[in-house]
Amino acid sequence: MPDWHLYMIRTRDGTLYTGIATDVARRFAEHQTQSGRCAKYLRGRAPLQLVFERSIGDKALALKIEAHIKKRSKQEKEEIIRQQPNGEQLLALLAIETGTE
Repeated sequence: MPDWHLYMIRTRDGTLYTGIATDVARRFAEHQTQSGRCAKYLRGRAPLQLVFERSIGDKALALKIEAHIKKRSKQEKEEIIRQQPNGEQLLALLAIETGTE
């Protein structure tokens, strides 16, 4: 089973896009092509910069973390980027229960 990763991309206008993928390098390359596989939000917003990437584990947890981050303010997202927390620190920062205890 592949490891899922959370990533954030900064666009030309400074906005942040959050996504998940099993292969961030491949997914980022798809976004940079600005073609059919690129997220609609990112079209026309190049150049793009990958500013955060973290291995999360399974898809369900990655989706949960992605949803939590998307609800955060830009300032909160910038703080996550500045801190570069590891997976466990990110879960604590977002106050997400993993259900593994």
